[in-house]
Amino acid sequence: MFKIKPNKIVSKLNLYIIGQDQAKKTIAIALRNRWRRLNLNKSLIKEIKPKNILMIGPTGVGKTEIARRLSQISNSPFIKVEATKFTEIGYVGKEVDSIIHDLVESTFNIMKNKIKIKKKKKIKKKSEKKIIKILIREIIKKKKIKNIYLIYKILIQNLKNGNLDNKKIKNNFLFNQSESKIIDYIEISNQISSFLNNKNNFKKNKIKIKDALNIIKEEEILKLYNNNYIKKILNNIEQNSVVFIDEIDKICKNKNNNNYSDISKEGVQRDLLPLIEGCTILTKYGEIKTDHILFIAAGAFHSSKPSDLMPELQGRFPIQIKLKPLSIKNLIKILIEPKFSLIKQYKKLILTEGLIIEFTKSSIYNIAKFAFLFNKKIENIGARRLHTVLEILLEEISYNADKMKGMKIIINSNYVKKKLNKIILEEDLNKFIL
Repeated sequence: MFKIKPNKIVSKLNLYIIGQDQAKKTIAIALRNRWRRLNLNKSLIKEIKPKNILMIGPTGVGKTEIARRLSQISNSPFIKVEATKFTEIGYVGKEVDSIIHDLVESTFNIMKNKIKIKKKKKIKKKSEKKIIKILIREIIKKKKIKNIYLIYKILIQNLKNGNLDNKKIKNNFLFNQSESKIIDYIEISNQISSFLNNKNNFKKNKIKIKDALNIIKEEEILKLYNNNYIKKILNNIEQNSVVFIDEIDKICKNKNNNNYSDISKEGVQRDLLPLIEGCTILTKYGEIKTDHILFIAAGAFHSSKPSDLMPELQGRFPIQIKLKPLSIKNLIKILIEPKFSLIKQYKKLILTEGLIIEFTKSSIYNIAKFAFLFNKKIENIGARRLHTVLEILLEEISYNADKMKGMKIIINSNYVKKKLNKIILEEDLNKFIL
């Protein structure tokens, strides 16, 4: 559950994202409301629906970065998807239901990894014991050895040393009871079909011990997934999930056209509608109701506008935030202020070669200014333009860095102007577009 206070959420976002204060505030409130809602009485909890958010703004102003950072600072189940990846039901491509399937799978994988870390020693010990038991059974069948303790001692030592990694044992791990609890009908059918079609399975169905060990470890993790535990995870997904849909403007229908592409786009919107309104999706772990999942959508809306979305879909995003284009001042801050700013990144990269580079204040101003001019003259790709400018600026230094160990280079405004002035004067600037 997301318990962090709104001002703390904004503070954390400020470490990575410059400007867009309104967007940060709105999202912080929306996330805090998830926690507030769950502290109400049960009858009221069901009535309060999430206030979905639509972020509108040009490319590179921070929409996707806000989503990326939210996934890191939030302890809520989270998934980011691109609207352009989906097609209308019945057409080739991903269907919108896969959003929930992927969300659930991602959440369970995170929980599985947590279990792996927390119970690492216990799982390893159990898995090794299981392998040793199988080996002892095989040895006893072939040779009449009575001192099982001695066999166990020798085998466990060899297993720990990796001496048995490539030895093959019978594959008794194809189907297991613990996994069948949370595996869907289609997957079981595919496994059976694969098993029946593989003639080798009927001869010597063997597997390397190192592979068998990994399978048994997964088995042991799945055993910890009792019904109550699964229900808790599913409930957390239903009540606290955040789904970020990027490039939603790309599925807007062009009112002047009526071609196949636009019909398909409208179909995707129609398919998204029940998901956002609230429906039940069956996953291999159980049913998921989407009624209280928070949906945040984002789009540049260069060649369309939010009103081009289906009215029903627009209505499902009652909060609309307009993100502002980046100024030179914003670009300067992006270069130096975030926790892992671009200037810090480039300095650290070059330092691995033993070469120190420093930037003067005036050089940083000029880098931001050139990025702003490139955006104005070619195409506005926001903060992403800074990557282009820095790559051009540092190309020679980066190429020869291994020959300049122990040296120090100061990047000043003259250096920046010399490198970038001739580029902005060229007619064909398209090759510098990311």
